Amino acid sequence: MDPEDKKRRGKDTGMIQSKQIEGPKLVLVVDDHEINRDALGVILEDAYHIIYAENGKEALDQVYRHAEELSIILLDLNMPVMSGFEVMERLKKDEQLKDIPIIVLTADKSAELKALQMGAADFITKPFDIPEVILARVSGLLERSEGRKLISAAEHDWLTGLYTRNFFFEYANRLFHYHPELHLDAIVLDIEKFHTINAVNGREFGNTVLREIGGEIRAFLSETEGIACRIEADRFNIYCSRQPDYHTLLDRLQRKVSMLSLKASIHLRMGVMLWNQDIEPILMFDRARAACNMVRGVYQNPLMVYDDEMHQRELLNQRLLNDLNNATKEFQLKVYYQPKYDVQSDPPRLKSAEALIRWVHPELGMISPGDFIPLFEGNGLISIVDSFVWNEAARQVSRWKKKYNFLLPVSVNLSRADVFDPTLVDRLVKLIEENNLSFKDIKLEVTESAYTDKAQDLLNIVKRLRDLGFEIEMDDFGSGYSSLNMLSDMPIDVLKMDMKFIRNIEQSETDMHLVRLILDIAKYLRLMVVAEGVETEGQLNLLKDAGCDLVQGFYFSRPIPPEEFEKLIEKDMAIGG
Repeated sequence: MDPEDKKRRGKDTGMIQSKQIEGPKLVLVVDDHEINRDALGVILEDAYHIIYAENGKEALDQVYRHAEELSIILLDLNMPVMSGFEVMERLKKDEQLKDIPIIVLTADKSAELKALQMGAADFITKPFDIPEVILARVSGLLERSEGRKLISAAEHDWLTGLYTRNFFFEYANRLFHYHPELHLDAIVLDIEKFHTINAVNGREFGNTVLREIGGEIRAFLSETEGIACRIEADRFNIYCSRQPDYHTLLDRLQRKVSMLSLKASIHLRMGVMLWNQDIEPILMFDRARAACNMVRGVYQNPLMVYDDEMHQRELLNQRLLNDLNNATKEFQLKVYYQPKYDVQSDPPRLKSAEALIRWVHPELGMISPGDFIPLFEGNGLISIVDSFVWNEAARQVSRWKKKYNFLLPVSVNLSRADVFDPTLVDRLVKLIEENNLSFKDIKLEVTESAYTDKAQDLLNIVKRLRDLGFEIEMDDFGSGYSSLNMLSDMPIDVLKMDMKFIRNIEQSETDMHLVRLILDIAKYLRLMVVAEGVETEGQLNLLKDAGCDLVQGFYFSRPIPPEEFEKLIEKDMAIGG
C-alpha cells in the first residue's frame, strides 16, 4: 500500500469500525462506462444496496471506506487510471480485504484465466446476460462465500491467534454446507498433563507452549486449506484438507514444543476423524476428541484415527450409560471379593478382602470393569457405582460377622468424585451404623493419582475420615506423582503397591530393588504394605523375604462371589482351629 493509500485508509478507520449496514447487503459496481453501471444498478437495486466507482482508484476508495460492510465487488478489468487487475492485486495483499469476493466484468475471454489466478470468483460476460442470470450469479457467490467474509470480523483467541470456539464452528459449518468439494478432516490436538506443566514450570511457560503450537498450526494452514481454533485451555481443533500422513503433522508440532525447554517434558496427542459427507463438523470433532482421549498416556504412538471399531465402542458406551440406572435397581451389578493374605504367617492367613464390581448385563452378559469404570469416571457417574459397592460390602461384612463371628475387614474404593461430595462423611457414618459395624470393618481406598489435584482439600477430608476410625489405603502406589515429602503428610495406614512393580521381580533385580525401597519407606513411616497382582510362588517368596505384610492376587484367588468367598473363610477358620 502506497503512502497515500495508508493515509486515506487511516482517515476512514473510524467509519469502518462504527458503520454497520443492516438489511440488504452492500455491492460495489466498478465500470468506466456509465451505461454499464446503470444497467447493473437497475438489475441489482431491488435486492442490494449499490455503490459505484468508474475506475480502479475510485474503487479502492470505496473499498477502504466500506471495508467492514462490503459484501461483493463487480469489477471491470479494462479501465483508465487503474485497471481491474491492479485493484485485485492491491486487495490480494491486504489481510482485511483479500477475502471480499469479486465477480469480474469482461468481454475478453483471454483475460479470464489471469483473473482466476488472481482470485476472481466468477464472471459476468459483456454484453450482460439476462437480469435473472446476473442476480443468480451474485446471490450464489454471496451464499458460497459468506463464511469466508466472516473471517475479517472474527474474534481470535488472544493467546494463539487462532479462531475462537464459536466462530470456528460457525465457519466450519459454512464450509461443510457450501463447499462440500473440500473434503475436510477433523483433528483434535491435546497436551498431556498440561496442568502439571503449568504447575512445575509456571503459567507463563505454559502460555509460551500454547503460543508456539498456535503459531505452528497457522504455518501448517498456510500450506493447505483449513481453519483452526483453541477449543479449551490446552486443546486445539483443526479442520483441514486430507493429509497424506497425520503422523507427519503430529511430529512437526511435537518437534516445535520439544525445542522450548530441555527441562520440561511436553507430549502431544492427536485424534482424527476423516471427512464424511453425512457427518457435520461438530459431530466429527466429538469423534476426533474421542479418538484423542483413547491415546491419553500413550507415548509410543499418541495418534488415533476414528474408525468403525471406535464407533461401535461409542455405541456400547452410550448403551451402558443409559442402562446404569436399571443396573443398580435390578441388581445387575455384583460385588465380588478378592482376599488379602498375611504372608508373614505360616501358613498365610486370610486377613481382609477388597470389594470389586462386576456387571452381569441381561443382554450383553458379563461386562468387564475396564469397559465401564473409566466410562463412568469420565461422565461423573462413578459415585453411583461406588455407593452401590459400599452398601453391598457393608451388608456382606455384617452377614459374615453374624454367620462366622469372623472379623474380615473389606476395602472399598473412594473416587475423586466421592471425596469431594460434601455429604460423604455423613453417608459413610450412616452406613456403618445401619449395619452395626465398627469403622475398622470398612477400609477406604484412595488412588495415589487422586492426591495430585487439590491435594490439600483431599488430605483434609481423608484426615476427617481417619480420625473417625476408618483405615485409609493408598491404592496403586507408584503409578502417580506423589513426592516422598507429600507421602509423609498423607493420613494413610496402608500402601498398596501397584502391580507393575511385582510383575517382573523374578526376572529383574532392578524391579526387586524398587520393591525393597518401597517396603523400607513404608516401614520407616510405619505403614502396612499390600502387594497387588501376585501370581506365582516365586513372587510370593520374594515379597515375603523382603518383609511385605499382605499379598493380593491370582496366586491365592481371583475376585469371586460372596458365596464362593465363604469357602476361603471356612478354610482359614479350620487352619486357626
